[in-house]
Amino acid sequence: MTDPTIKKVSVVIPVYNEQQSLPELLRRTDAACASLNMDYEILLIDDGSSDDSAAMLTAAAEQPGSHVVAVLLNRNYGQHSAIMAGFSHVSGDLIITLDADLQNPPEEIPRLVETALQGYDVVGTVRQNRQDSWFRKRASKIINMMIKRTTGKEMGDYGCMLRAYRRPIIEAMLNCHERSTFIPVLANTFARRTIEIPVLHAEREFGDSKYSLMRLINLMYDLITCLTTTPLRLLSVFGSVVAVAGFLLALLLVILRLFLGPAWSANGVFMLFAVLFIFIGAQFIGMGLLGEYIGRIYHDVRARPRYFIQRVVNGSAESNQGKE
Repeated sequence: MTDPTIKKVSVVIPVYNEQQSLPELLRRTDAACASLNMDYEILLIDDGSSDDSAAMLTAAAEQPGSHVVAVLLNRNYGQHSAIMAGFSHVSGDLIITLDADLQNPPEEIPRLVETALQGYDVVGTVRQNRQDSWFRKRASKIINMMIKRTTGKEMGDYGCMLRAYRRPIIEAMLNCHERSTFIPVLANTFARRTIEIPVLHAEREFGDSKYSLMRLINLMYDLITCLTTTPLRLLSVFGSVVAVAGFLLALLLVILRLFLGPAWSANGVFMLFAVLFIFIGAQFIGMGLLGEYIGRIYHDVRARPRYFIQRVVNGSAESNQGKE
């Protein structure tokens, strides 16, 4: 099945300290795209790497006849900001995102294109037989569950970045200027037809994962606070339940004091402390969540750019770019 609106495919790959995997990544991605029998480009965004990744991307883009476009950021901004920087320079009608660690094989790209040609706005993927650690699998499962519950978007694997988006979805995302962006969920808010397909998942051959425990925790807070206000509503419900429970417990203590005497009341001191601790805990939870939202409002009001592009290398065409 063909779709006349898709004439060119753009592959966007964020790169951060991946000099070991880059030669194989470039070879396999170019071979996969060449099998599509349509025009294509491969945009690799260097997210402030401290190794030789930027130089290797520049050299690949400067080769005659290369389909590689190197977008170099001036420092590390994070995976999703790097991808958005790549989105701002794509020229294809169908855009595919891919991680640079080769855990999602580039050979899956033709399958995503074939599925998108059936009329889908977003093609998601579900990793089969994941080769990650138990902790990573468990954290991913919890994050996926949280996204489903808070956004109502039913997709099985939001953590897999091997995904395909039609050009209008990309343009809609570029018009969103919030500082914290989780691309798979943001894309689904604009998509009419979405689908997920199973894809292979390989062990990481080169380097280490860039998602440490602290990065995963930061990602969880980003998801909670940048996608929905549901936590604030849940906090209100929780506060109401605690208040009612506290009132009923206080009423019970008064009744028991009247019927059983002051001796029993003295024995209930620790229960009063427990109630006090519940209220204090609820207040701290509320303060923390409100602080997260106020912090995001602060960052959005400052309107600082999500990234700063230092240089774009595209064969003979090279330019120094600005911000977004």
